[in-house]
Amino acid sequence: MLEGGLEGHLAGYVESYLTGLVICGGIIMAIGAQNAYVLGVAMRRRHHWWSAGLCMGTDLALLSVGMFGVSALLLAMPSALEALRWAGVAFLGWLALQAWRRAVSGRQRLSGTDGEGLGRRPVILATLAVTLLNPQVYLDTLLLIPSIGAQQESATTFVAGAGTASILWFSLLAWGGAALSPWLSRPRAWRLIDAAIGVMMAAIALQLAMGEGPPVV
Repeated sequence: MLEGGLEGHLAGYVESYLTGLVICGGIIMAIGAQNAYVLGVAMRRRHHWWSAGLCMGTDLALLSVGMFGVSALLLAMPSALEALRWAGVAFLGWLALQAWRRAVSGRQRLSGTDGEGLGRRPVILATLAVTLLNPQVYLDTLLLIPSIGAQQESATTFVAGAGTASILWFSLLAWGGAALSPWLSRPRAWRLIDAAIGVMMAAIALQLAMGEGPPVV
């Protein structure tokens, strides 16, 4: 009887963990400003693990906070979300312009020694901006994912699964982007990448401005 109960609890914990892993993994794998930025600095091999680590840390922190009920407070402050929305529009627009400027100038190259203007502090600040200025991040990590986690056998193992998904995904972006950089070291390749990143950032900014919400990051 006791053994059966323990097995049932263990199965519930495993199910909660896997649910968190799959749900959070599906959300963060969608292309967005955060993913595009991490991939960009990884391709340049400029403090990309700092960027990826910050994304993992903010995901874990927000998910944990959401599971403790702060999501209700966020819903009561629509003006804060509105301010974040327009700050995000402005910042994403600036990132798009910067990417297009690099694409036109053709001066940016992908190499291990390249990366002027991509010091640790600018990378950290930009990573925090593309993460925290996106209101969709709060809706997902403080509302959507915790609402699913509240229905699980164990909220703790659900958050652990969601955190694992974040760690795996951003580690893959950081490692994969850096690994691909030797094959993308030609100026023409990076000009195309910058042009694509600019389009992506501008599209997300436009969606935010129209109130449709950006792709989940």
